This record gives sequence, structure tokens and C-alpha cells, in this order.
Amino acid sequence: MHQQLIIEKISGVLEATDDTYDVKLTQLLDNAKRIFIAGAGRSKLVGNFFAMRLVHGGYDVSVVGEIVTPSIKSGDLLIIISGSGETEQLIAFTKNAKKIGASIVLISAKSGSTIGDMADAVFQIGSPEQYGKVLGMPMGTVFELSTLLFLEATVSHIIHEKGIAEEVMRERHANLE
Repeated sequence: MHQQLIIEKISGVLEATDDTYDVKLTQLLDNAKRIFIAGAGRSKLVGNFFAMRLVHGGYDVSVVGEIVTPSIKSGDLLIIISGSGETEQLIAFTKNAKKIGASIVLISAKSGSTIGDMADAVFQIGSPEQYGKVLGMPMGTVFELSTLLFLEATVSHIIHEKGIAEEVMRERHANLE
């Protein structure tokens, strides 16, 4: 019962998400010198998933907050994953990156927010009314799972468009684990 509830809810959110976002996000990724991904809590974990697959796809990617993350520069792309678009730490990251001249993308449950107002592009996952309380899916679960699947679909688009073989991705996968 709960598996079906989750599948139906996430399916509805993804159906309500603009189906051109994967192409638009791919263009932004391809035009960036380097890519930085930031989120907080479980949204950061979703960002980590996406960062890993982008590395496998041949992109130069860093996760904000890691000790080896370099400084962001003009021409780079900062992707913020935030359901609310109001997380204080992520607002600070956005302000700093914007001041330096990096491009900003917000992936969010809301089109209007503090980060959204500063972003060059906002990808709204689903529609706001889909994020009310859902029994069995507490505290952001709907946004996080929907965003994870949206980003996995974007990776699938990238792999298909660029003809990246799984063997090539495996060669880029960490071998010290």
C-alpha cells in the first residue's frame, strides 16, 4: 500500500513538471566551465547523487561544502536544490556566487523565493499544491524523491543525447572505494 502511495504521488509530481527541463538543464550544464551543486539536509544528498552521475558523464563537478571544493568563478554554474528556496545558508551561497559572476539554477518546489529571485533559471518540480501534507511522506519527502527522479531522468537524457556508453561511465567511477 505505501509503495503504491509513493509511486502515485511522485508520478503525479513529475507529470506536473515541465517536460523541457531536462533539455534546458543539459544546455546550462554544457555551457558551464564547472558545475557546483549545493543543498541542505536530504536535498544535499539528492545533489550528491546528481553530482556523481554528472562526473560519470564527463562533467567537472564539485559539491559545495566538501573540503576539496574549489572556489567558484565567473562562468561556473551553481545548482541549488531547495524545496523552499529560503534556506539561509543556501541564500548566502547564492549571493556570493552571483556577486562573483557565476550562473545560478534553483531546483525547487516553488517558483517564487529569495533564491529564485536571484537565480538565472528556476526549475519548479511539480506544482505548489502537490506539496501539502501527505500521510507517510513527511517533511520534504515528496520534493526530495521527485527531484531525485527528475535529475536521474536528466542524466538519462544526457547519456542518450551524447551517446555515453556505460563502460565509459564505469571508467570515470571512483576506484578507491
